[in-house]
Amino acid sequence: MKYVKASHVLPEKLIKEIQKYVQGDMIYIPKPAASRERWGSQSGERKRIDRRNDAIRQSYADGVTVDELAARHCLSVDTIKKIIYSKRS
Repeated sequence: MKYVKASHVLPEKLIKEIQKYVQGDMIYIPKPAASRERWGSQSGERKRIDRRNDAIRQSYADGVTVDELAARHCLSVDTIKKIIYSKRS
């Protein structure tokens, strides 16, 4: 998150209205919910985890045990169970 000077991006009338509530402090204005990106979407981590989870589900379907999958992927047995029994999003 970077600092942006209000006078560079907001109209003077709006700045005066905001100053009725906040003077000299930094405020955070969040993005609208509709424009938020899913965690890991920019870095590609979300895709990597989805591929890993798909591989875990396929291995389980092919007969690999939960304990073996946990050891293979360095995850807990409970995490492997959550992946296996959850619906793919």
